[in-house]
Amino acid sequence: MVVEKSQSGRPYTGRSSAERPSSGGRWPAGKPQSERQSERAPRSSGKGMESSQDREEYVWVLDYLPYGKSVDGTSTFQKKPLVQAVGDKKFTLMELVPKAGVVPEIQSRIYIGPGDRNEIDHVKQRIGHSDLTTGANLELPFILEACVRYKEEKFVKFFNEAHSITTRLHMLELLPGIGKKLMWSIIDEHKKGDFKSFQDIRERIPSLHDPAKVISHRIAEELKDDFIKYRLFTTPPRHQGPNDR
Repeated sequence: MVVEKSQSGRPYTGRSSAERPSSGGRWPAGKPQSERQSERAPRSSGKGMESSQDREEYVWVLDYLPYGKSVDGTSTFQKKPLVQAVGDKKFTLMELVPKAGVVPEIQSRIYIGPGDRNEIDHVKQRIGHSDLTTGANLELPFILEACVRYKEEKFVKFFNEAHSITTRLHMLELLPGIGKKLMWSIIDEHKKGDFKSFQDIRERIPSLHDPAKVISHRIAEELKDDFIKYRLFTTPPRHQGPNDR
């Protein structure tokens, strides 16, 4: 598992009240602000081509805007529908133009890779967290958690392969709520054998109540903070021009 240091099939069909964050929709407090300062770094310049390994092939729909955005100065009747979505590989936030007559369902997972696309005509641009609509912002935490659970094997592998970044910082410590004591519990338990699933992690490390939520909260932190120093799951922010894909 490589930590990127910034220079700066199952559809998710909805959520029940039991799936809502226990803190009433707010992110857990995690590390104190004083500790988070050590993770700050200058904003990325955004130069360089996006790696083919980082290109998203599937996205999760966060919001559908039938008349596009209202801030671009274009008359309503001239606007084209717009979709805001998040990729499920590197969690790239982007805006997409759907095909004529197609209304992608919010919370659905759709294909945007090479070849034929059923719902999307083209990717308009990559966006930042601050560009999300209110609706997309509300959906994001639930979509991120759904995506992490959908790709459970990938994130269980993260717990198996996590390692030290520096002599004083371990990758596991970058996850919200994981300090030295819990970090060593995870490391010691992993020495007995690889983790097989989120359920296996919960059973072997009871103090780590929900690995999927912990991972999704970290992804949200990386998306919200352009200045974050270490990126475990996302790529540095970069605004793409039209027709980049």
